[in-house]
Amino acid sequence: MLDTRVHLGLKAKLFRGLGDRSRLLVLESLKDGPRCVSDIIAATGLSQPNTSAHLACLRDCGLVEREQRGRYAYYRLAGTHVAQILAEAERLLDAVSALVDECPRYTEGEELEEG
Repeated sequence: MLDTRVHLGLKAKLFRGLGDRSRLLVLESLKDGPRCVSDIIAATGLSQPNTSAHLACLRDCGLVEREQRGRYAYYRLAGTHVAQILAEAERLLDAVSALVDECPRYTEGEELEEG
């Protein structure tokens, strides 16, 4: 039973990480391929420090990978599993988006940072 609880704890931690709007926005910005930090900032509208902090978190958790190209660091989704989770979330939302939107038990939480 302990293994199941540990596994569920890790799964919950993963989903909490994916549940952060800014981190999810960063992941979504990488769906079409690698981007440097300035391109991620432009795509997301997040500040440089916030973007870097979220990229560090995502990298520490193994969800993104970093490649140094000269002076620039490029980030990409780690493997195909991350892209598959994002795609599956889209398919699930196609089926339940109205119910999720109307759910009184969950709020959107923090708003996206501007600039």
